[in-house]
Amino acid sequence: MKRLGLLLVILAVTAGFASGQLSLKEIEGSWSGTLKESGMNLRMVFNFKMTEADTVKATLDSPDQNAMGIPLGRVTLKGDSLFVEAPMTRGRYSGKVSGDSLITGTWTQLGRNYATDLRRGIVAPVTYNRPQEPKPPYPYREEEVTFRNTAENFDLAGTLTLPEGTGPFPAVVLITGSGQQDRDETIFDHKPFKVIADHLTRNGIAVMRYDDRGKGRSKGSLTGATSLSFAGDAEAAVVFLAGRPEIDPKKIGLAGHSEGGLIAPIVASRNGSIAFVISLAGPGVTGNDALIQQNIDFFRVSGMSEEALEAQLHMLRNLFGYVMAGEDQRAVAKEAMEWYSKELDAKGVTAEERREQMLQFTQALAQTNNAWMKYFLSTDPAQFWSKVSCPVLALNGEKDIQVNHEQNLPAIKNAVREGGNRKVKTVAMPGLNHLFQQAETGAITEYAAIEETFSPAALELMTSWIRKTVKIN
Repeated sequence: MKRLGLLLVILAVTAGFASGQLSLKEIEGSWSGTLKESGMNLRMVFNFKMTEADTVKATLDSPDQNAMGIPLGRVTLKGDSLFVEAPMTRGRYSGKVSGDSLITGTWTQLGRNYATDLRRGIVAPVTYNRPQEPKPPYPYREEEVTFRNTAENFDLAGTLTLPEGTGPFPAVVLITGSGQQDRDETIFDHKPFKVIADHLTRNGIAVMRYDDRGKGRSKGSLTGATSLSFAGDAEAAVVFLAGRPEIDPKKIGLAGHSEGGLIAPIVASRNGSIAFVISLAGPGVTGNDALIQQNIDFFRVSGMSEEALEAQLHMLRNLFGYVMAGEDQRAVAKEAMEWYSKELDAKGVTAEERREQMLQFTQALAQTNNAWMKYFLSTDPAQFWSKVSCPVLALNGEKDIQVNHEQNLPAIKNAVREGGNRKVKTVAMPGLNHLFQQAETGAITEYAAIEETFSPAALELMTSWIRKTVKIN
């Protein structure tokens, strides 16, 4: 569940250039800078392009977050001053254009300002130390594979790692969190799934990790797709493994991170052949409850005032309510926009404040008002956990601000036990964040700066638990 509730929509915006102002041709192209926060150097690349309709299309790349082509909002040029709105992140950029290769400016986000100068072109990648990332040669076999989702008729691509020997081996399918992820679940130059696969395979457990549909070498459409759809992809991986002679079909389990921790019990609830399930910071409550708590934790760590936080939560609760209750997306959009307009009327905001807040709400609505979010918000994972009969291990970091351990771990345990399954173990791991790194605060800004990719303690716990569960001596 890497989504933070900071929501976006693609915009193509008109930039009116008055006589005497800079022309777009003078800034068209890519401009790069580095945002420095809590020891992290985060690259930002602004891309400006004039369309055939005489509008400016602006996008933002965040290479270190593996996020490219993020749509931006209105772009304004006044003399040598440049203003760029970024509704998705509740941010904006303002700067002065100096010559043809430098913009001196400030990135503002969540009420904080960061001096961020932009230079023409693409900046060199920031080099981070990732000591846990495995390097060949490996003491195991690694194989590129494809397997088919027969229900939707498309192929997914992944990497299968097999221990030395002939097998048959126990195996685990790794399931990524929300958003399109590659097979290594790459984020901030970390490759947690590659680290997990390496550790498990060295300990006698085969691992399948795969590119999400529409990502990397995997095919498939995201149109109308929900967590149920992604469960079909994970189950296709299980079917593939069960047909491999090196794999013991009675010892295939699932390990899902974040949203993957919802997808895993969906699969296990309808497939009695699953040998075990591991939830890594997976939700135990509805997406509505989880995202509200996520916003509380995230914005408090970010230093937002309680008054501003309450206003944020009031908006989100109502927005989520419209999305969950509505059947027609157009009607949902109309009703939600009318409600928010009345909210602003009651506050008596200025015309400029109204414009900015309506723009932000429009972005949030556009990203929220879709099939994936409607399903996620409305679905109670308990309905699946209560039908899981195999052993369950649920892990969470105590400093996770994306999936709160106090809210979700007890919910998972209770749901599994209410279904009659007593083989459930939950562990809140001290000091770990959402990525299972040893962290100071758990803030997302720490993810890149932390050298550790995945806690060795969490790796050992997963490994020993699987080996005991499937009876590896």
